[in-house]
Amino acid sequence: MADLKALSEAVITGNQAKALEITKAAINEGVSPADILNKGLVAGMNTIGERFKNNEVYIPEVLIAAYAMKAAMAILEPKLIAAGVKPLAKAVVGTVQGDLHDIGKNLVAMLLKGAGFEVIDLGVDVSAQKFTDKAKEVNAKLIGMSALLTTTMPSMEKTVKAVKAAGLSTKTMIGGAPVTQAYATKIGADGYAADAASAVDLAKSLIGL
Repeated sequence: MADLKALSEAVITGNQAKALEITKAAINEGVSPADILNKGLVAGMNTIGERFKNNEVYIPEVLIAAYAMKAAMAILEPKLIAAGVKPLAKAVVGTVQGDLHDIGKNLVAMLLKGAGFEVIDLGVDVSAQKFTDKAKEVNAKLIGMSALLTTTMPSMEKTVKAVKAAGLSTKTMIGGAPVTQAYATKIGADGYAADAASAVDLAKSLIGL
């Protein structure tokens, strides 16, 4: 039988070739796509997320793990869809209007995908309207906003207000170097995460997991 623990390990070490090989073998052996995803790929990314949170690994290790998972997901995704396996929830993420920084946002997107979310990444310089329209269109449970400049933080408040004005039940979470829990509370955001790994825990708690 395909070794899902070894698949998890391949993700942790960022071994794309091994992750692909075990995923293909598991599919061919008839292992359930949900098990391959949760016991192999997601388990590996969760471990990396925890280690990142504890400063045991750094951004480069998270990136190579995410690329290994992405490679395996390319062949697993059609099987998941065919098996009717649903993502945890849809999350719309982006860097707010006026801000072009995307490393933190990309990291959050990767770790959310790794945790089983379907992530719609709107990129950088995203307006309140665009966040709200996309969340409505895809019926997203979450909007994640990032800012690295204090001058662009007011865009977060605009987006939170726009989501409420549109009558959406979508939860809003914010993060980025200058952002704080106090600011999240002040603008009425549903949550604040200090780093990408904490963002995954927060996202899960906001949707009741």
